[in-house]
Amino acid sequence: MKISQMYRTDSAREESRSALRGLMQCLSLSLFACTLAVGATEAQQAAPPISGVIGKVQSFTGSTLDVQTPAGVVHVDVKQPLTTYKQIPSDLTHVTASSYVGVASTEQADGKEVAKQVIIFPPELSGAAEGSVLTDPPGATIHSRMTNGSVSRPAVSHSRMTNGTVEKGNGTTLVVQYQDGSKTISVPANVPVTMVAPEKVTFNEGDVVYATTEKLPDGTLVTDKIFQFIPAASSDTK
Repeated sequence: MKISQMYRTDSAREESRSALRGLMQCLSLSLFACTLAVGATEAQQAAPPISGVIGKVQSFTGSTLDVQTPAGVVHVDVKQPLTTYKQIPSDLTHVTASSYVGVASTEQADGKEVAKQVIIFPPELSGAAEGSVLTDPPGATIHSRMTNGSVSRPAVSHSRMTNGTVEKGNGTTLVVQYQDGSKTISVPANVPVTMVAPEKVTFNEGDVVYATTEKLPDGTLVTDKIFQFIPAASSDTK
């Protein structure tokens, strides 16, 4: 009788342990699935836009930057260490499906956007000046545009794409995505392509710059990254 009771007791304990192990395994699998789901969601989210100021340098002292914008002069304090960026020659082989680019383009009579310049940004500047804006003065007959965003689906005409990179060809089409939409832009073979890289830059009055900014609680804007922007030469220039 005692043996039978002990057997039933041990059996009940073992069943309880098995049930507990099963519950822990289910919880572990559930947590693992949740982790994968969260990771996948985060991976699919685009980099958030970076706050910044774009315009012409009015003055730069090394500790302060005044930028002339269409809305007026914006004062920015410079914190150290400061990283400065400029454009260096590159090509479309450096544009991948995960690149963040800026494309200056002109709208044709048929509505097609044709690139005049492609700028490839480094990862730390992904989100800089995100969006698509017209850059012509009011009343202009030629509609020029600057579009900054992530390349979602690079495709190549008269060429082929390998491992997500765009190869040189007679022409390329880039689909540039930003928060409010996307632009499909045709890139002719001779369009200049530059890459934004950390380089020592001397800023002069009139230079076009983009400074990433952080707003302090007292309203002061500060920056530790300034990019010197060199626009593409006009197609009329000879």
